[in-house]
Amino acid sequence: MRVLLGALTLAFALVLAGCGGGGQQQEQGGNGGGGGGGETGGGGAASGEIAIEGSSTVLPISQAAAEGFQGENPDARVTVGGSGTGDGFEAFCGGTTQISDASRPIESDEIQACEEAGIEFVELPVALDGISVVVNPENDYATDLTLEELSTMWSPDSEGSITQWDQVRSGFPAEPFTLYGPGTESGTFDFFTEVVNGEEGASRADYNASEDDNVILEGVAGDPSALGYFGYAYFQSAQDAVRAVAIDGGEGPVEPTPETIADGSYPLSRPLFIYVSTQALDENPAVAQFVENYLANLDQYVEQGGYIALPSETSQLVQQRYESRTTGSLYNGEGDLQSGSTLQEALQSGGGSTGGGSTMMSEETT
Repeated sequence: MRVLLGALTLAFALVLAGCGGGGQQQEQGGNGGGGGGGETGGGGAASGEIAIEGSSTVLPISQAAAEGFQGENPDARVTVGGSGTGDGFEAFCGGTTQISDASRPIESDEIQACEEAGIEFVELPVALDGISVVVNPENDYATDLTLEELSTMWSPDSEGSITQWDQVRSGFPAEPFTLYGPGTESGTFDFFTEVVNGEEGASRADYNASEDDNVILEGVAGDPSALGYFGYAYFQSAQDAVRAVAIDGGEGPVEPTPETIADGSYPLSRPLFIYVSTQALDENPAVAQFVENYLANLDQYVEQGGYIALPSETSQLVQQRYESRTTGSLYNGEGDLQSGSTLQEALQSGGGSTGGGSTMMSEETT
């Protein structure tokens, strides 16, 4: 473990600098500059306050967008937090933030909370991610795992009974494993448990949970017996400290790469989102300018954040969705698309009307 300390210190410093800590707020304001450049959102220089909260996975993208926007609008103050998707929606539907970062689609109870508070939203996919399952580099046996084997490790029924690697696969060593993962307010937790265990939120509780992805990274990097999971950007930023496990969803083991995430062959691929309050768009010019800048420079910010850009046609459809102020979700409140079998098909259909107010694009075309 001590041999790794120098490399780990550098890796964690890079992740902390580039990604920010989950559950912490990164404030871009005053004359702090930032990573300015790219296309502006139109209009004069913006001023005012913009509050963003939510997914620690999406945090690096929104932080890059905040820095880019701040470089052109030093009188605006943008605060970006990463407390988790669930907490982000709670703040958003409570009216304390204007934008919510999410690593999963908004759910039925969150839609209801927004509706009861009179909060309408525009749902905007912004990037693609592949949840990366990682082990310590000293682990030379778990090079790949099936979804069933992951379920063996993470199922609620496994708590207290499945504790050693040889219980996961015959041939693995008879050594105990240690698990690290996001907390229950995380959209990454929700997505992972649904895909792996067949039910959102279904997970053993005897694991090391944290809303800060850097804590998960540090835990796995410092423990040869450990396994954990988090967004692709955190793996990409620390490939010398942890190793990704190839995941077999039935078609053979697939490693998380930009190509396998983009084409969906990696079983734990997913879209990432921002949700924007229509009231904030109408009442706070800085919010509209920020979102316009975000989308105009989306590929740049996604790359800076360490994730995978949307296909160009999908990105154009997202831009149209924003320009038409299409409200509501493309999803049914349970994680499934309302129409089409792909995100692009759902966007092409004209949006979705689940929650968040009327679906303006649909009204205009019917």
